[in-house]
Amino acid sequence: MSDGGSTLVITAHAGEFVWHAGGAIALAASRGEKVTVACLTVGEHGESGRAWREGKSLEAIKQLRNDEARRAADVLGVDLRFYSAEDYPLIPTRELLDELVRLYREIAPTAVLTHPLNDPYNVDHPAAARVALDARVLAQAAGYPAEGKALGAPPVFFFEPQQPEMCGFQPQVLLDITEVYHLKRKAMEALPAKHQWEYYSELAQRRGVQLRRNAGRNLTLPATVYAEAYMRHFPQVATVLA
Repeated sequence: MSDGGSTLVITAHAGEFVWHAGGAIALAASRGEKVTVACLTVGEHGESGRAWREGKSLEAIKQLRNDEARRAADVLGVDLRFYSAEDYPLIPTRELLDELVRLYREIAPTAVLTHPLNDPYNVDHPAAARVALDARVLAQAAGYPAEGKALGAPPVFFFEPQQPEMCGFQPQVLLDITEVYHLKRKAMEALPAKHQWEYYSELAQRRGVQLRRNAGRNLTLPATVYAEAYMRHFPQVATVLA
């Protein structure tokens, strides 16, 4: 994830950008980088069980999820955009694919963050990842009928799912989010799922321990380190092995 660029985060449901990538988002924003979050759905059907049990209407639930996500986005300093797809199941349409192609060309991301391609516990997550990858390829095609210049080839990072072992997730990149962890925690607290606050706080500490172990002796780190794990989809391009 490079300095001076722009980050695009594509998630299936509202709020997921906080749990899975809030640290990366806050870190990029703190560098003055533009961060755009595309929520394909608000998660009104499958991600809002408590609201349904409380007897809220569909429209009320949509507004509730929208408001929660926007509060969290304000904490992290991102441009949050909602799309009109429905969840459970998320079925990408040609219209949604076209909208994402246009988004890619509009912001020309230098890094893309999204779900892994496998998740046996949530069918919407792989669907979101697939359409995110498909749109990236189409945005590179000079002949695709969308405004803007054809895209380059931004790297894609899969963020860590809640059940990494079941999703085939391997932590290939450990991102130090220590300096912005307080912002991720504040953004998490803008969402009502309190059981997730501690889960993702503890996960950040565990990944921080792994980061310290892999950082080498020449890197000075604070007593407590927080990190997020990512998995690359495409090969890293480099001139030096480091």
